[in-house]
Amino acid sequence: MTAASTSSLSMDSWPTGRLLSTAARLVEHSWNQKLAGVGLTHAGVIVLDVLSATEEPMSQAMIAQRVRVRNPTMGKTLSRLEARGHIRRQPSPSDGRSHVVSITDLGARALIEAHEVDRTVLTRAPVDGDKLRKELQTIVVLLASSAREITSGDR
Repeated sequence: MTAASTSSLSMDSWPTGRLLSTAARLVEHSWNQKLAGVGLTHAGVIVLDVLSATEEPMSQAMIAQRVRVRNPTMGKTLSRLEARGHIRRQPSPSDGRSHVVSITDLGARALIEAHEVDRTVLTRAPVDGDKLRKELQTIVVLLASSAREITSGDR
């Protein structure tokens, strides 16, 4: 028996959550390797996606909330993006003590390149990438709405 067939047999007993989290880590690692040439990480792409979807600059806290990470984690990602010139932080017009974040032209170009990279991450996998995306979107929507229901019930 080959190592590949042995590992697939052992995965038959893995819970779905373990399969999903392992696949996510491996895809993220592959994506990060490919994104290095663009000067981004997967976390950076996610932030740039959020910023490109809005006309107005956003606070760090708002970006963290939309991305579903803690504020300090977002701060590290924003620092890397700012150092590469992909985002701009400036004082908030409504509150001079805080800052707002916006995507730069360089960040917008990097995001376009990152989307091209994204199309290549699963090219070696014998799966229908579009179907997988739809199924993952369904899972995210369902579980996100369940999480909101639980959280709102705690109030």
